[in-house]
Amino acid sequence: MFERRLVKRARDGSYEVRLPAGERQVLADVLPQLRAALQGDASADPAFKRLFPVAYAQDPEHEAEYRELVGDELLSKRLANVDTVLATLEADRVSEEELFAWMGAVNDLRLVLGTRLDVSEETDLDVGTEHPEAAAYALYAYLGWLLELLVDGVSS
Repeated sequence: MFERRLVKRARDGSYEVRLPAGERQVLADVLPQLRAALQGDASADPAFKRLFPVAYAQDPEHEAEYRELVGDELLSKRLANVDTVLATLEADRVSEEELFAWMGAVNDLRLVLGTRLDVSEETDLDVGTEHPEAAAYALYAYLGWLLELLVDGVSS
């Protein structure tokens, strides 16, 4: 059976985004949570280690300089991506720049959630509905699928 692509490049260079309302609502629910966490002390939260990796693990002085130079820029870009997705969440079309922001925000959310769940390549995401973190695992799997759709949309 033919399945319509949910993210597709349009002739004018924009991208059609055909996410169902329920999936848009999931993003509308979780992205503000990511935004709030980023605005807190994200660098102190172990779940954010993938978003703000240590550049100089053996050299605290260079690490502090690195954080001083790029820390605010990294945070600002991540917050801007979340804001862009929230601003365009109901749009049927987005620009290429906006689609890249979608990819960044979805990836950031997935990385944070995956870190909190301690996901690895060996992790079975099909934990069953009785698992206490079943909803979080389902969200993690969905975000991976959505990220793949966004990347495929840009790649085609």
